[in-house]
Amino acid sequence: MAPCSNPETVKLGLPKGRMQAGVFKLLEDAGVQVRAAERTYRPSVSLAGFEAKILKPQNVIEMLAAGSRDIGFAGRDWVGELQVDVVELLDTMMDPVRLVAAAPAALLENGGLPKRRLLIASEYERITRGWIAERQIDADFVLSYGATEVFPPEDADCIVDNAATGETLRANSLVIIDELMCSSTRLYANPRALDDTVKREVISDLVLLLKSVLEAKERRMVELNVSSEALPAVLEIMPSMKQPTVSQLAGSAGFVVKAAVLRRELPALIPLIHARGGTDIIVFEPSQIVP
Repeated sequence: MAPCSNPETVKLGLPKGRMQAGVFKLLEDAGVQVRAAERTYRPSVSLAGFEAKILKPQNVIEMLAAGSRDIGFAGRDWVGELQVDVVELLDTMMDPVRLVAAAPAALLENGGLPKRRLLIASEYERITRGWIAERQIDADFVLSYGATEVFPPEDADCIVDNAATGETLRANSLVIIDELMCSSTRLYANPRALDDTVKREVISDLVLLLKSVLEAKERRMVELNVSSEALPAVLEIMPSMKQPTVSQLAGSAGFVVKAAVLRRELPALIPLIHARGGTDIIVFEPSQIVP
């Protein structure tokens, strides 16, 4: 008989499919190496206290609910579909998709579904049935098992499916008629795992590492030189997480100012810094930021 796993080991569910590359890269950027031989579903994880298994995202959520996984990555869409008791620990904001209703343009009447009995296909039965009831649509439901976009027009009038860019829907001559929800790759936990003091501490450390990578992706480090006279004017417009770091240059020749700045602010900020007397401006990308 195989030995039982250590009860204090955190059992991690990793996603199979389109989410996998992004999750593995996020873990790698956080310093956590995931090594998986071809065809294996049990990769090794370099972070102490974890054991991992690769599952379909919907199965990650199911196993969290069942208690056989402690934490796992999956899309918000599957939490909404399965309606299980899990705790969201982190939104990675990766793999953003919309869950939409779409139909052939030729079927639509005044931009909406016709007032007749329809057949609607989806992998998301609970969400779709809820949408049908909310919109008071006269329709039957058929469960699809992937490639939902190929159902219309012969095998369904309308579908509910996730769409990133909408290109797949357009390639199949489908038009989006409604948006049901937005989803992204997120880290979830079984609530009981968080009640365990040892597991909660280990899980919190992982979340901290992942957040530090995500925070760094949104920011850039700005470093510049400035004279004593111009320092107040530069500090007045320098955004930062708390306060900019200021240190004196050798020989009292002025100051060095450093700050972690939101990337989207740089196009407006750099010319403004220069106009207020900042020189030798350097912008570089941090790998991790822990507030």
